[in-house]
Amino acid sequence: MTVRVKICGLSTPETVDAAVAAGADYLGFVFVAKSPRFVSIEAASALAARVPPSVLKVALSVDADDAAFDAMVKAIRPDILQLHGAEPPERLLALKARYGIPLMKAIGVAEPGDPEAADIYRDSADLLLFDAKPPKSMAGALPGGNGLAFDWSLIAGHRPDMPWMLSGGLTAENVAEAIRITGAEAVDVSSGVETAPGQKSPELIEAFIKAAKAV
Repeated sequence: MTVRVKICGLSTPETVDAAVAAGADYLGFVFVAKSPRFVSIEAASALAARVPPSVLKVALSVDADDAAFDAMVKAIRPDILQLHGAEPPERLLALKARYGIPLMKAIGVAEPGDPEAADIYRDSADLLLFDAKPPKSMAGALPGGNGLAFDWSLIAGHRPDMPWMLSGGLTAENVAEAIRITGAEAVDVSSGVETAPGQKSPELIEAFIKAAKAV
């Protein structure tokens, strides 16, 4: 099976086109104001219009309210809503009832036992994203997109009852090893294809997708 790849945090027409051309399976748009990858509703709508139906659009948010979700859904008609905050299962169920869109829940991993935190989302999420949990020393850090990797052996034997992705500190240089250790069938990258925070590189995007899909 070919590994599926999500390029997250896209914000320019050039990088959206590059990700599509290189074979990305998912494109992520970040609706978190303090992120360097934030896109406005207007910008996201224009970018999403460039994405062919064969590539899934993902709207990423952190503890957003219904008004924010209404705007995201109207703007880009996402195929998946990615929840990267402290949203409880009850919130996911409410969103599913409101929009009927598949939900991806991010789970922070830093130590043994963290992957099991995903178990409470068994009946509410459709897809999981295992990402590096920011260290406590990074006060005010975003819940993801920090370029941090976690110990992949922590999820090497963990098999949730739903599809899942691996994220956190992945690059073209280490993604093959990460897939080998974890058995991930899908990977997500943001900072690993950037030359500076929020500045995606078409060349790095192409290299990452090529490396992941060669496994």
